[in-house]
Amino acid sequence: MRRCSCFSATRASFFRRIQSTARTYSALFYLHNISHHIMKAPSLPCLRALRALATLESRGQCFFTSRRSYASAPPPPPSKLAQPSLRSRGGAATAALTYREPKKTMDGDDDPTPKPLGRPIGLHHPPQRGENSGIDGRSWRQRRDDFVNYEKHLDRREKMAKQMARPYFRDFGMMKHFKGKTFIAPEKVFKRDFALYFPNLRGLTLSKEDPTLEKDTVDVMKGKVSIVSVFSSGWAEHQVATFCSEKQHPELHEILKAEKSMGKAGLAQQVEINVETNTLKYWILRLFAYNIRAQRAKEDWGKYFIVHKGITEETKEAIGLLNNRVGYVYLLDQQCKIRWAGSANADDAEKASMIKAVKRILAEARGAKEETDGQANKGANVGGTRNPGKPKYANRA
Repeated sequence: MRRCSCFSATRASFFRRIQSTARTYSALFYLHNISHHIMKAPSLPCLRALRALATLESRGQCFFTSRRSYASAPPPPPSKLAQPSLRSRGGAATAALTYREPKKTMDGDDDPTPKPLGRPIGLHHPPQRGENSGIDGRSWRQRRDDFVNYEKHLDRREKMAKQMARPYFRDFGMMKHFKGKTFIAPEKVFKRDFALYFPNLRGLTLSKEDPTLEKDTVDVMKGKVSIVSVFSSGWAEHQVATFCSEKQHPELHEILKAEKSMGKAGLAQQVEINVETNTLKYWILRLFAYNIRAQRAKEDWGKYFIVHKGITEETKEAIGLLNNRVGYVYLLDQQCKIRWAGSANADDAEKASMIKAVKRILAEARGAKEETDGQANKGANVGGTRNPGKPKYANRA
């Protein structure tokens, strides 16, 4: 038995040597053919045979054709805060609530929540006739000098970069947050010394005297307390109506009617500015101007402006007009300074603050007018008689 076992072991060793020699010759023959033919990538069995010749441990597995499992990175250890801990309550083990990460807060620029208007808005210089007309009055020499000026080139490039960075549907996307409300109207008016100016805009009016002649808004608003509404779509016009329409804000129209009844002595007026930068919509708006006239009194035709060009992005940012699809309302004094402003739909608190602001500015304007005329009367009621220079609503303030 011992001799047979030794013979079988010798035979097994002999066959293993023959097998390894055959593999070696097959690999050498493959390499010889490669040297006489086009170089090709070795096949997977050939690579396994070469690896089997180099490693004694893998000789028995060199022709193993199963799929290779590549190493992968170990999974990260679970967070200690996310691991549920076991608590015993009445003898039973209950799992505690897992930790949840707080939601990421939005940046101040991306936060859609409207905030109260806490500082004056507007331009630092008073409006002048002919400004923001959209007409380039430079000569050819001036245009050439500006074109080759590198500093102005950088300014133009910066403006173009801002326009390209602004998404096209940004205004529409902001409409789903608070109906596009940009800011909340202030409770008090801005002081006259710190208030900034509303820009001059140029556009056509509904007046039939010269319908093709563009007029400046400063000519209409100078010397009057103006309630200016700015809109550029039907949605924005409906939002402005919550501030200025007679149906939704009758107290404001009561003041306007009282000022109109005083004739030239009346100081309050309502001005509407329809901004339409799209050329096709602008001409459609001009074509159906007769429909807009039918909805307004004849004396108000000259106070409705259709502005097509001239209002830049810098001007819009200065006066707080940050969304072109939202309506805005501004309260201006006799110097065209913005003393109060509102946006989107008005609530009851904003309507009340608007009435207080109108009465306050009218009182300031009338008091300044009386001082210039030399007829200042500080006592509103002397001997039980009301001052005839004040309208009826003044005693209710």
